[in-house]
Amino acid sequence: MIFNMDSIAKKLWLTITAAIVVTIIYSYFLSYLFYEKLYVENVEENLLEEGRRLAAEYEGGPLSDELKDRIDWYSSKSETEIFIVSNPRELSACLPFDIDYETLISGTEREKLLKGKPVKKIGYEERFDRKIMAVVIPLLDENRLEGIIYLYIPLAKISEVTTDFAYLWMIAGILFLVIAIFTGTMLVRKLTKPLIDMKDAAGKVSLGDYSVKIKNDSMDEIGQLAQAFNHMASSIQKEDERKKEFLANVSHELRTPISYIKGYSDALHTGMIKEEDQSKYLSLIHREAGRMERLVGDLLDLSKLDSNEFKIEKTPLPLGQLIEDAVQKYILKMREKEIEFNFEVDPDVIINGDAGRIEQVLQNILDNSIRYTDNGRITLKMYKINEGCSIEISDTGVGIPAEDMHKIKQRFFRVNRARTRKDGGTGLGLAIAEKLISLHGGTLIIDSKFGKGTMVQINLPVLDI
Repeated sequence: MIFNMDSIAKKLWLTITAAIVVTIIYSYFLSYLFYEKLYVENVEENLLEEGRRLAAEYEGGPLSDELKDRIDWYSSKSETEIFIVSNPRELSACLPFDIDYETLISGTEREKLLKGKPVKKIGYEERFDRKIMAVVIPLLDENRLEGIIYLYIPLAKISEVTTDFAYLWMIAGILFLVIAIFTGTMLVRKLTKPLIDMKDAAGKVSLGDYSVKIKNDSMDEIGQLAQAFNHMASSIQKEDERKKEFLANVSHELRTPISYIKGYSDALHTGMIKEEDQSKYLSLIHREAGRMERLVGDLLDLSKLDSNEFKIEKTPLPLGQLIEDAVQKYILKMREKEIEFNFEVDPDVIINGDAGRIEQVLQNILDNSIRYTDNGRITLKMYKINEGCSIEISDTGVGIPAEDMHKIKQRFFRVNRARTRKDGGTGLGLAIAEKLISLHGGTLIIDSKFGKGTMVQINLPVLDI
């Protein structure tokens, strides 16, 4: 497995490998120390037990030749070196060694033996010229030390056992290291694969391929990250589609009035239109110029609203008076379309708001109501509610199909997709209205039934006076 020097896979792999190696080394030394300690203690305990069993053969008095022969015979059959000494003060004379050697026991050890306690010795013994582990068992007759039983094992034998243990442990450790590294490598691959997939997917997303998906069914943090990435890619794709649709709509909306203006002005400029018809074509040019002006204004408002640069200047406003002034502009238009208009407001309601923006909201909603209502009725009510005040604008127009209700506040969306000159608004009015009402701390709710009409409810906070 090849890793990039800066890859997270290599860092994980090195971390896991280092942790395994450190664990094996630490475990080895710890196990070795414990094993050696336990083994030595076990050998020492066996020597004591063996010495006590042999000492139990002593029945008191001077050491008999029979006891010595029995000890010698037992020593020849045992792995332990065992001998019996009858006079501890003259040990050197009782052994086949030169008299110049130091005695096997010191004065301090003799005092301990006189108390009936065994003596344990470990280390280098000059008399035997080797390192040994020894146990000295006293043979007491009342308070007299008649002799000792000396049992010892060369430490080399113990080292051989612990060395064998070390070799076996080393072999097992290497085998474990190989298995652990192999398993760790598989684990690193499994852990980093979603991250590598995400890196590759991010590269594709940066190139505009938003359809890429990461397959990861785990529920851990990496799985959740993969799900979040998929959700992000889907959101970017939807936003990109909305952006393209938005640009297409803007292009269409601008192209149409520009085409009219250019065509009619060219006709006037070249003298193709009769003098008596020039006024009519100038009116059409003026209408399309106004239409384009409204579209550009709406686009500028949306741009400011989206960038959070839009500022509203709030002042105390008598909402009833503001509504009365706003609807006066539509009385003539409603009469032309034979629309019955019912109007009822509470004159005591005062809000803290931007008069121009509240009027803009009312105009956007009334424009829609008038546009889609013929020979019907429009009702506007404003009244207090527990949380503030409510403005209801309802009509008996064509209404909105149920399948379009969730899209009605989207930019450029219009129920009438034909985009005719008669009812073709910019499709931005409700999107702007909702954002403006939100800036005033209120809500905008739309309820409609296809063929029966639409009701728009605006809820705003009021000033307590």
